[in-house]
Amino acid sequence: MPIRILGGLHYLALSDGIDPWFAPHEVVAQHRDWLERFVAEHDVQTNEVQRCFALLPAFLELARAGGRRLDLLELGPSAGLNLLFDRYGYRYRNGIWGPADAAVVLAGEERGAVPGQLLAVEADIGRRQGVDLNPVDVTTDEGVRLLTSFVWADQWHRLERLRRAIAVLRADPPELIRGDYVELLPQLLADRDPDGLTVVFQTASTLYLDRERYDQVRTTLRDAARAAPLGWISMQRWDEEDEAGDGPPLEVALWPERDVRVVARMGPHGEWLDYFG
Repeated sequence: MPIRILGGLHYLALSDGIDPWFAPHEVVAQHRDWLERFVAEHDVQTNEVQRCFALLPAFLELARAGGRRLDLLELGPSAGLNLLFDRYGYRYRNGIWGPADAAVVLAGEERGAVPGQLLAVEADIGRRQGVDLNPVDVTTDEGVRLLTSFVWADQWHRLERLRRAIAVLRADPPELIRGDYVELLPQLLADRDPDGLTVVFQTASTLYLDRERYDQVRTTLRDAARAAPLGWISMQRWDEEDEAGDGPPLEVALWPERDVRVVARMGPHGEWLDYFG
């Protein structure tokens, strides 16, 4: 709730040009009714692109193991910026990856280095789909303001990265589906293209599911893998970790051939990566 309120204040700064930070108590009092509606109507939507710095090695693992095109299906994609991971550039200790002229270039702290031979793997991406209860359409000015409002207003590096990623998306947007992915997932997986490897992934959205609904997602994934291979990449929930550690574990699976295994720990926003493969 505090993040929603701060997002509303940032939205007012972006849309109305006011300075809500100089005297926030007065701004809250003056715009109380509007802020109440904003908080009630909008979930927190960050869509942090920096997380792709941690996700890329997992995608490359599946591209190497699957040996074919990857069809992406993101659970809780927000605006879908992470569905475009292959359009960004990356800098790691052992090499670079991605388009040489990428408008977005991601780097971070490597506590465990990504192997150079993994960075030599190419990823051919086909379908890009995401399912979200309230997807954000950043092809509109309103969507851009909304997504920007949930980035903390003093973090200029994140705001600039977001601006560049939005420009990349607007050139060729992914397919975003409005709905409950717990309910829609069985049909979406039934409609897979057998010529590609579907990779279902998520970063933070499963944290907001109760345990019963999360178990339903896992059951759906495993059932679908009986019909055709299925990739899975996910930041683990707090109740899945085998042992405490710094940062959430990142797990990867290629069902039915390879079950879930933790390949890294990462910063919550992808600001650092401890990759151990």
